[in-house]
Amino acid sequence: MTPFAFVLHPLSARQAAKKYPWARWMPEGWIETILRRTKAKYVSEITGIVSKTGATTHGWFVGVPLTPRMMTGGVPVEEAYAKILEGIEIAHRLGAKVIGLGAFTSVVGDGGLTIAQRSPMGVTTGNSYTVATAIEGTMKACRLVGVDPCEATLAVVGATGSIGKTCARALAPRFARTFVVGRDPERTAALATEVAGSEPMTDLSRLHEADAVVTVTSAGGAIVEPRHLKPGAVVCDVSRPRDVSVRVARERPDVLVIEGGVVKVPGPVDFHFDFGFPTGTAYACMSETMMLALEGIETGYTLGKDVSLEQVEQTQRWAETHGFELAGFRSFEKEVSAETIERVRRVRQAGA
Repeated sequence: MTPFAFVLHPLSARQAAKKYPWARWMPEGWIETILRRTKAKYVSEITGIVSKTGATTHGWFVGVPLTPRMMTGGVPVEEAYAKILEGIEIAHRLGAKVIGLGAFTSVVGDGGLTIAQRSPMGVTTGNSYTVATAIEGTMKACRLVGVDPCEATLAVVGATGSIGKTCARALAPRFARTFVVGRDPERTAALATEVAGSEPMTDLSRLHEADAVVTVTSAGGAIVEPRHLKPGAVVCDVSRPRDVSVRVARERPDVLVIEGGVVKVPGPVDFHFDFGFPTGTAYACMSETMMLALEGIETGYTLGKDVSLEQVEQTQRWAETHGFELAGFRSFEKEVSAETIERVRRVRQAGA
């Protein structure tokens, strides 16, 4: 059996304040200053993972005191690396043989390459299975609400990132038209030349034309607002923190927003830690790490700023082998009801 570990971090300074009571009434900048002086720590043990093959594994969560803002310029990249490696060393001492980088720890710097070079164990960002589940979830949601990809427009927001780029390459051939949206004009234009039938965009001014949206940026907060979305649209939000504003849930009952990468884990898994998901489910990036452990792979897997379609397909095969599968749709930490799906479907039918 190959044990594993996974790196967690607070998605905001305010979230960190839930863990550290002393921070509840402090300005965010002060909280981050104190976090810089805080050590990485053990969070919990993960037990009960049982593959369809009968293989088992167990692991640990370790936490690093870094927020997205800290990892995207708030602290020097070497300081961020040191914090992450501090957490990896805790996992190594616990006995882990492979470790996954969660949320922004997979984004900072060069997408895990430097971390992997300095790590005493194999490292993965989990992005391959994240892409796989984003594709599967988007296509399933489209079917349920009546979006015909052959006649529809797709938008991939954050298309020049490692996850967004592969989502665009995999999904664009299925849609009539695709917008690839990125902040950097040159990189976005270059991607559009690679993705057939796509058009580059550097803002969200035409997002309202899209029938299906996959958004996966490193913005660190909400960028997709109610005004941006077409009635009857499907939105798969892969980012953590979310790209889609909570205002969309309140003001746009005519669109379907789903969280990307929510996976049912095989076996009576117990994370001994509440990260906001229903019992027995995890993020896709966590699940990729578990699958590597079940496969006995200790060399790591998805690293860098590019995810190949071959890697995505391999994680899908591992998922089938071991019994990982897309969980029911969730939106803003709640289960998506059949009534919600039917309501959006009716909106599309009325607009047809």
